[in-house]
Amino acid sequence: MGLSAKQQIRAQRRAARRAIVGARNLAEDGERIAEHLQPLLDHLEIGARDCVPAYEALPLEPRIDEVCRVLTARGARVLVPLTLASFDLDWADAADPERTALGVAALADARLILAPALSVDAAGTRLGQAGGCYDRALPRAAASAVIVAVLHPGEFVNGRLPADSWDHPVDAVVSAAGLAWTAYGMVRHAALPD
Repeated sequence: MGLSAKQQIRAQRRAARRAIVGARNLAEDGERIAEHLQPLLDHLEIGARDCVPAYEALPLEPRIDEVCRVLTARGARVLVPLTLASFDLDWADAADPERTALGVAALADARLILAPALSVDAAGTRLGQAGGCYDRALPRAAASAVIVAVLHPGEFVNGRLPADSWDHPVDAVVSAAGLAWTAYGMVRHAALPD
């Protein structure tokens, strides 16, 4: 049995990511990502009353350490995922070295969510690593939450990515190249800054 179209594209995107990462300074890219998110953080007035679900980067993922530092400096609580046996996501405070589970609904009050992705298309279709973890977790987010996928430059694609009924779209993407809104996000959050 051959690979599905989605599996083939995921394999292509993983190979492309390895090439991208080999040619980039990930620490500098992380600083650019933080700079590009600043206008959105300002517009949303992210601060002490906020929790922001984020992630801890795997070796080939965009670094968001600087973003997390900026969020913490603003007083926001940064949450990181804990992958459950069911491939759902629980959440823990990034500042908690014990990674005490806060529950799967911990992201429900977040106004901003930073999600990893392999690629995103202009419509907002997010291609992840195939576990479906974020597709299980994101429906628990508030309807008004801004969901931003964090990518490397070149991973926001013009063509359509394959999508299944359970795939949760994203509102925007951010990379070292900038912040861009998807069609899904432009409909949901028309008044937010570029």
